[in-house]
Amino acid sequence: MGDFNLALVIVAVVVCVLVLLFNVYLLINYQHPDDANQAYFPKFVVVFGLSIAAISILMLPADVANRQACRHAIYNGACSLTLPMKELWLAVYIVDAVLVFFVIPFSMFYYEGDQDKSVGKRVKSALIWVVTTAIVCALLLGILYGLAGKVDFTVRHLSSATTNFPSNWDFTSAQPCIGGSGARACSAYTANASSEKTWTMRTTFPEYVVALATIVGSVLFSIFGGVGIASLPLGLIAAFLRRPKAVITRSQYIKEATELGKRAREVKKAADSLRQEEKSGTKGRKWRKNVKAVEKELLQLEEDVKLLEEMYPQGEKAETSWALTVLGYLAKLVLGILGLIVSVAWIAHIVIYLLIDPPLSPFLNEVFIKLDDIWGLLGTAAFAFFCFYLLLAVIAGAMMLGLRLVFITIHPMKWGATLMNSFLFNVGLILLCSISVIQFCATAFGYYAQATAAQEIFSHTLESLRGIKYLYKYNVFQIAFIVLAGLTFVYYIAFGWRRKKPSGKFQLSS
Repeated sequence: MGDFNLALVIVAVVVCVLVLLFNVYLLINYQHPDDANQAYFPKFVVVFGLSIAAISILMLPADVANRQACRHAIYNGACSLTLPMKELWLAVYIVDAVLVFFVIPFSMFYYEGDQDKSVGKRVKSALIWVVTTAIVCALLLGILYGLAGKVDFTVRHLSSATTNFPSNWDFTSAQPCIGGSGARACSAYTANASSEKTWTMRTTFPEYVVALATIVGSVLFSIFGGVGIASLPLGLIAAFLRRPKAVITRSQYIKEATELGKRAREVKKAADSLRQEEKSGTKGRKWRKNVKAVEKELLQLEEDVKLLEEMYPQGEKAETSWALTVLGYLAKLVLGILGLIVSVAWIAHIVIYLLIDPPLSPFLNEVFIKLDDIWGLLGTAAFAFFCFYLLLAVIAGAMMLGLRLVFITIHPMKWGATLMNSFLFNVGLILLCSISVIQFCATAFGYYAQATAAQEIFSHTLESLRGIKYLYKYNVFQIAFIVLAGLTFVYYIAFGWRRKKPSGKFQLSS
């Protein structure tokens, strides 16, 4: 079978099936009871979108394993690769873009449509919005591709004279070249400036679509990822530090429950007032501000109710419930410490390998290579873990900032209480950021993932694309990532350990 690896194909198929089953499990357990036995199309989009996001993350380790089929070849084209990775990358990311910009918005418009209307009218209304968006996006992409859809590669034109091959050549020595001496005697380093030229080529339209989607995702990635890389582990540690230390008495429970009931009535009164304003058609900036305030207060109220239930477990298995609560907080502490180690490793690797030129050390690249030497799949598994952790950091950052930024709608994910519109919103966010996570990993682990199809798309083409290349040339996204990670760390040190207090302030119209 030559270089073809049947085991890799089998592993790829098995992983895809497992990812699909796991996402079905998540949907079943996270969905709201009101969505049971209905909203089947949005549910299909959620499962399919989550599967695409997970598979795209796993494709980079698969790309590395696929390239290892050629590790004994003289050059990359001298063997038969197991998987057509470049075609698979483009297919996955075109599907990703279609889901993010068309299918998920259609599903959200359809799901949030007036329930009193017929299915046909809801589909028609959603299609109008999506088709309008599609026309605008197609025109914008076409104009941009026609004007700037080119790549500029800087190359050097080198030439040399011929010489006879010496009879005393020593293959064991580190001689750089024939007829020269010194480490750079035969390299482009010695060429003059006039040998440098720029090759301009038009990239393919699919690669251009992937590049633009990556730019949009990179903006969100640098914000959410930078915040999440610090908030993910520190949030777990802070939850442990704010944990209930002991079971409260019945009198304390009654007092706290009474206070929560009072706050719940205030929130309900505010929500009813906002609903009346909405029906009267007086929605404005003040109304939207109050809606967000009520949403924040409601989320805080739900967290306080959950905490009170933990502090005063009831029923026949109260002791068991308290023991599980204690173990749960201990698990958060352990995971938080491990996550903090991984986050520090990520930040150190970005500084050492990406921001310092030339890099001080390959760092994690060397770690993965040495793990591969110990056991073939160990380095690939560690590589996949670091990529997945970065995606989890993006999700954690999005959930943290979603409660604070005025232009982001709150769509929390809750076990057994997540509506489909929240599911769709978060799946779209994950899909959009997954492209940038892959691009970031392909760059950060360029030494380990060298000569892969992902590196060809995300490093060579993307970083040479006209108008976009300067964002990568000057490490704009990496610097923003590090700065936001540092600011989030300072925020947690100063304020993150304190428990949030309810505001109870709503600027309701009289």
